[in-house]
Amino acid sequence: MRKNAALQPASLPVETPSTPSRRGFLKWAAGGLSAAALTPDLLKAAVLRDRYLFFHNPNTDETVRKVYWTPREGYVRESINEISWALRDYHNDQVKIFDPSVLDQLYALQLQMGLWTPVNVISGYRSPTTNGALCERSRGVARNSFHMQAMALDIRLPGGRVSDLYRAARALGAGGVGYYPSSNFVHIDSGPVRYWG
Repeated sequence: MRKNAALQPASLPVETPSTPSRRGFLKWAAGGLSAAALTPDLLKAAVLRDRYLFFHNPNTDETVRKVYWTPREGYVRESINEISWALRDYHNDQVKIFDPSVLDQLYALQLQMGLWTPVNVISGYRSPTTNGALCERSRGVARNSFHMQAMALDIRLPGGRVSDLYRAARALGAGGVGYYPSSNFVHIDSGPVRYWG
C-alpha cells in the first residue's frame, strides 16, 4: 500500500527552488505565452493570484491540489516538496525536487485550457535506473531525459483530445513539447524550446 502523499514530503531534503519572481513569470510569458496563449485577464491572474496545480498520478492513485506560489511568498517550499513527492519515480519511490519552471508550464496550461478537473501526470521524475530500463525497452526514451532532472512531465487529459493539449502546450512557447498521439500523452519540459512528434 502506498504511503499518503501528504505525510511524506517532510522527509525530503530541504532545497530551495529558483528565486521566485513575478517579473520572471512576466518575462517568460512575454516570450510567447501572453501573445499566443493567455488572455490579458488570465495573464494578470497568473502573476497576481496564487498559482496552484491540480493533477492525478494514475500510477500511485494520488491526487494533488496544491498552491505552490503566492504573490506574497513566491514559491512555497513545502508545497514544491509535496508536489515533488507526488511526482516521484513510482518504481522505487526516489524523489527529486521539481524545477518550478515546468510546474509553471503546467499551471499555464491549466489556465489556458480552463481545466477544472485534474490533469493526469503519467510520468514525472525518473531515476537513472528507471530511465535506463525504459531506454532498453523503447527507442522513444532519451538517455539524458529531462525526467531525470525533474524538469519534465508526461501528461494527458482524461476525456480530452491529446491534439488539443499539444496545441495548447506549443502555444506557451516555453520548453520542449513532444506529441505522442498513439500513447495518448504530451511531454512538456523546461529545457530549450523545441517540438517533436
